[in-house]
Amino acid sequence: MFFRISPAVKNLLIINVIMFIGTWAVTKTYGIDLNSYLGLYFFRSEHFHFFQYVSYMFMHGGFWHIFMNMWALFMFGVALEQVWGSKRFLIFYFVTGIGAALVHTFVNYIELVPMVNSAHAFMNTPSPELFGSFLKNYVPDAPRQLYDFINQWSVDPTNQVYINEATNWVNKISEQAINIPTVGASGAVYGILLGFGMLFPNTQIMLLIPPIPLKAKYFVLIFGGIELFMAFQQPGSQIAHFAHVGGMIFGFIMIKMWNKDRQHFY
Repeated sequence: MFFRISPAVKNLLIINVIMFIGTWAVTKTYGIDLNSYLGLYFFRSEHFHFFQYVSYMFMHGGFWHIFMNMWALFMFGVALEQVWGSKRFLIFYFVTGIGAALVHTFVNYIELVPMVNSAHAFMNTPSPELFGSFLKNYVPDAPRQLYDFINQWSVDPTNQVYINEATNWVNKISEQAINIPTVGASGAVYGILLGFGMLFPNTQIMLLIPPIPLKAKYFVLIFGGIELFMAFQQPGSQIAHFAHVGGMIFGFIMIKMWNKDRQHFY
């Protein structure tokens, strides 16, 4: 079966698997996590590089992460490549993947820039009140010990020891938020899922849970709706829900553009 896979999908599968195994081998041998170099960082991070908008698509966080992405790529990508051809399929794959990263970056900007500004405001005029406000806004599940610390600091707000400790906490929290890499082909895969639903809307897909058949157009609407709901319900989640939605948005735009000009898009 593997040798009957369309060429672009086959090569994408091979590259992703090689990168996954290579990342595991390098980590085991040298203690270096390639995800921390090739994953996508927020543009204000010291670890950010522009090539990460492409390289992040070939990195994955674990076996089930890559397995689910590659399974979806195989299941839905082959049909699209057979209709479009390899060149157009690869354009679609990379545009949706990069588009997903751009949407993810935009959402990160909305979420992280206020945190960075609040951190700078605190460092300019450190106080127990500003530290408490920072925790309330950006660390809603902060341990009780930090609030006990604020109460102790409030008794002596000019104490330099308390100021230094609070400053270290603010720096640590903001740097951790900025320096989390995003990895995975999920953005491009969700774009492919959207493309399959648009090109083959009435194709029956058999779900695993529950085991019932469902038309592709409804399958796409359900998955897109779930991702959009989760994106708003879980801001700051380690799962890049908005990137998934972004891949679908860019996929929709690409297909609409191709429908208008089938011959001269590239």
